[in-house]
Amino acid sequence: MLAICLCILSCKKETKDVIVETPTEQTFTVDYATGFTLTEFPDYTLLEVSGAFPEAEDTYRYALVKETQNHSKGDGMLSLVKELENKTIDAIIKVPLQSVVVTSTTHIPSLEMLDVDQTLTGFPNLDYISSERTRKRIIHGDIKELGQNESINTEIAIDLNPDAVIGFGIDGQNKSLNTLERAGIPVLYNGDWVEKSPLGKAEWIKFFGALYNKSKEADAIFKTIESGYLETKKLAQNVTQKPTVLSGAMYKDVWYLPHGESWPAQLIKDAGGHYLWADTKGTGSIALNIESVLEKGQDAQFWIAPGQFGSYSKLKEANAIYASFDAFKNKKVYTFTSKKGATGGLLYYELAPNRPDLVLKDIVYYLHPELVPEYTPYFYTPFED
Repeated sequence: MLAICLCILSCKKETKDVIVETPTEQTFTVDYATGFTLTEFPDYTLLEVSGAFPEAEDTYRYALVKETQNHSKGDGMLSLVKELENKTIDAIIKVPLQSVVVTSTTHIPSLEMLDVDQTLTGFPNLDYISSERTRKRIIHGDIKELGQNESINTEIAIDLNPDAVIGFGIDGQNKSLNTLERAGIPVLYNGDWVEKSPLGKAEWIKFFGALYNKSKEADAIFKTIESGYLETKKLAQNVTQKPTVLSGAMYKDVWYLPHGESWPAQLIKDAGGHYLWADTKGTGSIALNIESVLEKGQDAQFWIAPGQFGSYSKLKEANAIYASFDAFKNKKVYTFTSKKGATGGLLYYELAPNRPDLVLKDIVYYLHPELVPEYTPYFYTPFED
C-alpha cells in the first residue's frame, strides 16, 4: 500500500482516489469567494472547487500534499495512506508546485504577486498575456505556446510534464484537459471568473497560495487589496449625489451591457454611481436593442467601458447614434482599452479581476474626483477627442 501511494505522488494520479475528512482545524478562511474552500489536515490541505464554471453541479476535490522531509523519504507516508479512504478526490498533488501550466490570463497576476511566476512553463495563446514581467520570460523562451484554450496542444503540454495544469472551462467538457488527465497530469479547475463580487474574484489568490505553500503570503496580499477596496467604498458611500451610469456598446446591432448582479455593476454601485440597469437579475451580459438603451440611457451622466472603442471619432464612425447620448456630448466616456500589452492583450482583462481596489478607485476618481484628488487612474482613461 505504501508503494502505491508513493507512486501516486510521484507519477501524477490518473484515476480518482479516496479521502477521509478528519481536519485538525480550518486554518484558511475564504470570506468573499463562493467557488472554493481550503481545509487543513495533518498531512495535506483539501482544496474543494464547487464553482468551476456557471451552474456547475460537481465539486472537484484535490489533496495538496506538502513536500516535507519526512514525505520525501517515505517516513510518515503510511499515516497519510490510512487517511486516503472512504471519500473520492480528483487528484493528489505534491506542493509546492515546481512547474505549472495555466490557461487564463487572470492566473498570471496571482503567480507574480506570490513571486512564483518562474514556475510557469506553458500557456495557450501567449499573445494575450500583457504583463511585462511575464512577457520577458516569453521572449527568453521560458514559456511554451500551447495553442488555444479549448484545443491545447497536448503533445507539447505532456512533453513539459508540469506538476499541474490550472484549467479554465465553461462547462467542464474540455477534450484537451481530459487528455492531459489520462496522461497522468493533474488538472485543477479555477473558477475565478464565475465569482459575482469583485473581492470574490480577487480572493482566488488563496487558491494559488495553497498550491505553493504560500497561504500566509496570499492572505496578506488579499488583505491589502480588501482594505484598499473597502476604504474607497466607504468614501464613496457617503456621497449625496449618485450620477447615472451607462455601460457597454453595440456588436452587430445588439447592445451588450452588464447585468445588475455582475461585478462591473457592483463596482459602479460601490463607487457611488447609479447604474441604470442595476435592477436586472443575472451576472453576465444583457442583450438589448438600441432603442431601449437610448430610451433609458440617453441622459446618463457617465459612460463607463464602451466596449472596445477608445475614441469619440471611432465610436461615432461605428454608429452615428452614439453621438445622441449625453455622456458622448459632454465628453464623459471612459475606457480601459488604452492599456495593452506588447502583443495586443488588454491589461484590464488580465489584472482587473485580481485588483478590484484599483478598478474601484479609478471609477471613483471619475464619478467623484473630489474624494481622491491625488489619485492617478490605473486602468481607465478618458476617451481621446
